[in-house]
Amino acid sequence: MSKLVIIDGNSIAYRAFFALPLLSNSSGLHTNAVYGFTTMLLKLLDEQKPTHFLVAFDAGKATFRHKDYADYKGGRAKTPPELSEQFPLLRELITAFGISQFELDGYEADDIIGTLTRVADEKGDIEVVVVTGDKDMLQLASEQVTIALTRKGISEVELYDPPYIMEKYGLTPKQIIDLKGLMGDTSDNIPGIPGVGEKTALKLLHEYESVEGVLANTDQLKGKMKEKIVEHADDARMSKGLATIYREVPLTSTWDDLTYSGYEGQALADMFRKLEFKSLLEKMDFSGPDSPDGDRPAQAEIATVAVDRERLPDLLEALPQVDALHVEVVGDNPHTGYVLGIALAASGTCYYVPFEVLSDASADAEALRTWIASSDKTLAVYDQHRAEVALCWQGIRLCGTSFDVLLAAYLLDPTESALTLNGLSTKYGLPVLKADEDVFGKGAKFQVPAAEVVCDHLCRKVTAVQSLLEPMKRDLETGEMHRLFYELELPLASVLASMEEKGIKVDVDGLKQYGVELAGQLDTIMRSIYDAAGMEFNINSPKQLGDLLFEKLQLPVIKKTKTGYSTDAEVLEKLEPYHPVVGHILNYRTLAKLQSTYVEGLLKEVREDTGKVHTYFKQTIAATGRLSSQYPNLQNIPIRLEEGRKIRKVFVPSQPGWSILTADYSQIELRVLAHISQDERLMEAFRNDMDIHTKTAMDVFGVPESDVDANMRRQAKAVNFGIVYGISDYGLSQNLNITRKEAAAFIEQYFAVFQGVRQYMDDIVKKARQDGYVTTLLHRRRYLPEITASNFNLRSFAERTAMNTPIQGSAADIIKLAMVQMDERLKRDGFNSRMLLQVHDELVFEVPEDEIEPMKKAVKDIMETALELDVPLRADVDTGSNWYEAK
Repeated sequence: MSKLVIIDGNSIAYRAFFALPLLSNSSGLHTNAVYGFTTMLLKLLDEQKPTHFLVAFDAGKATFRHKDYADYKGGRAKTPPELSEQFPLLRELITAFGISQFELDGYEADDIIGTLTRVADEKGDIEVVVVTGDKDMLQLASEQVTIALTRKGISEVELYDPPYIMEKYGLTPKQIIDLKGLMGDTSDNIPGIPGVGEKTALKLLHEYESVEGVLANTDQLKGKMKEKIVEHADDARMSKGLATIYREVPLTSTWDDLTYSGYEGQALADMFRKLEFKSLLEKMDFSGPDSPDGDRPAQAEIATVAVDRERLPDLLEALPQVDALHVEVVGDNPHTGYVLGIALAASGTCYYVPFEVLSDASADAEALRTWIASSDKTLAVYDQHRAEVALCWQGIRLCGTSFDVLLAAYLLDPTESALTLNGLSTKYGLPVLKADEDVFGKGAKFQVPAAEVVCDHLCRKVTAVQSLLEPMKRDLETGEMHRLFYELELPLASVLASMEEKGIKVDVDGLKQYGVELAGQLDTIMRSIYDAAGMEFNINSPKQLGDLLFEKLQLPVIKKTKTGYSTDAEVLEKLEPYHPVVGHILNYRTLAKLQSTYVEGLLKEVREDTGKVHTYFKQTIAATGRLSSQYPNLQNIPIRLEEGRKIRKVFVPSQPGWSILTADYSQIELRVLAHISQDERLMEAFRNDMDIHTKTAMDVFGVPESDVDANMRRQAKAVNFGIVYGISDYGLSQNLNITRKEAAAFIEQYFAVFQGVRQYMDDIVKKARQDGYVTTLLHRRRYLPEITASNFNLRSFAERTAMNTPIQGSAADIIKLAMVQMDERLKRDGFNSRMLLQVHDELVFEVPEDEIEPMKKAVKDIMETALELDVPLRADVDTGSNWYEAK
């Protein structure tokens, strides 16, 4: 028997969007709905093993039902743009899966599904599973048709066939439309009969079977119920009609068009890379005939030399001809990984040097290490920063690198996800290069293969670096990013490696003591929770907490999960006004996270040999040019709450008598916006050193400074930063807990006041359409191919990206520029002070006592003059005995 799986596309996409937190890839494109949809597709393919597959979509807002009832689906909130922009991606994903999709003007997905299930019923030899979040679909259930109704988001479905519908409702599938006719459906704006809910409707149908049966027996009804049914008889008939799925849609697809024969590996792998679904890429096997190496040149023969101690002299002779170097580092974190070996490319020959040979005590090995540390050479590398960090822990300096193909690739397209040497070789049409996972394995299966295999793999890698050098140089010149690459990003890689090597000292005893303090506070709060609850329970158990809140205390249920009541932070924040126990629980969770993530987590990251944490700054992740921090992530230390800020107390100078110095840019993105937009009001505020959020509140609300209250300033701040990040009315409404209508009005008022900002937004979108990209003040590019797309949602996302990229990217460029210039100043003026961290718009240094005043002046001077703007840059500089005191 054939099996057809049909997905109600719009319904599942909506449920996936609201079930999952907002996720986005490095280009800023939201992906949570697509991710949820993907996991459901994979689960369906695995469990149902369909021979035929279709995703049905609504074609648009207007359907034949609107002719009968103009307010059909009226009152629905406008689709959030964060979801709208995902529909084109969703369609692209479905195509990559090899699944058919269909829509038809004037009809809903329900009608397409209804027609196909009717055909299945008539054929009798087709098993159908309909996946939806809409109970209306239950009317389609039959011997052949099962309705998989999503529950608790999309992670779980409940299967409805006619016996189960009878067991649950006491109705046949066809009576579901009578149920809707009587009780209506607020989601579709179907009126039904006022005051008739599900319980009453079921009672009536159990007795009279249908809407018509109820209306024919009104004389047997009594009181207000009779009055309502008689008064709204026409509404009940109309509602039943609106709820009835039309099953005669003129389909153009044939049964064979729905055949599912599996996905094509290359297409799906490329789509997952675009979406940056890394966990799914790792989980799924895309190897085989359809794997991504289809049309690339096969591996060419290369001359390789595996260098042992006896062959080191031959390599030393060839060093003047070496123009590319690759350092193979095992492990994600170069601070704790180890160097497997290095590969060098000379004229026509590649050399592989195992680490045990490189680190040998012989004079020849010492000569090789001296050459690696010499600045008197020009080498192309892949990931200079990672190589420098890994080698420094082995006592080897890497200098003389003049080109980094990873950095170049990142600048040429910061949204490209395949920045591995394998991916870049594919992009530039170079011979096939095996992925590291195929050579070494991954995770628990990692193992170093035979020496000849490692030699061949690393020599092919360094050959790829050598081959990528010239074409990437040309691309940088063409893209006008020569200076950005050579004067900012390349030197910054060494600055970051140096900062990471220094690390930042942690007061381990102080951190442990803070952990004890938190434990004491947690005990106190726990007792308060038990007192307020009137019972003891496991606070960390969602089930027990849910039972307390919603069963014992009878608080309103906000949402449910697959395991029961949801007790996430969003739910608890909404419940806080209802009972004092909720506030205690929120406080408990905050402190518990500090304890586990930032006390226990930091203790694990402190190196025993240095007493410091050595974070790893990723330079090629964010499409805006921002740095990210890992192992540990020091950019996520919470600072909004006092208890979170206290974590910074444990970061101290590494030398007795030294101080921590911090320098933080003040509202750099808004200053960049003022410069780029030339908005007079913004420029005036910054030139007069006004509080920009107060100034915005004054202008937007039309009140004097003395009348700006805390709430007005908070709203102005949300809009100010929201404008920078291209916020929508939906996003702002979530941030401020106001309606979307109020949020939209607020944004419109902002633009009416700050007309220069609006003009900038309009102009940058026009320029992006003309050029196909936008740039930062330092010419960092971000390509926007969707800016001229016919699809509204794709185009809208590209327009928002065009607006905010020059602002965010320029701010990122400015602090990077300050870091490079500061590093030069420290060396030039002979400072002993050290630059340790960059956290968003803040730089952290450790400074000896006699250098505090000179460093304050030097840091402030460099940060405030790193790039000349038409409004002043301002950096706030402070010092203290630890990071906390310096803020």
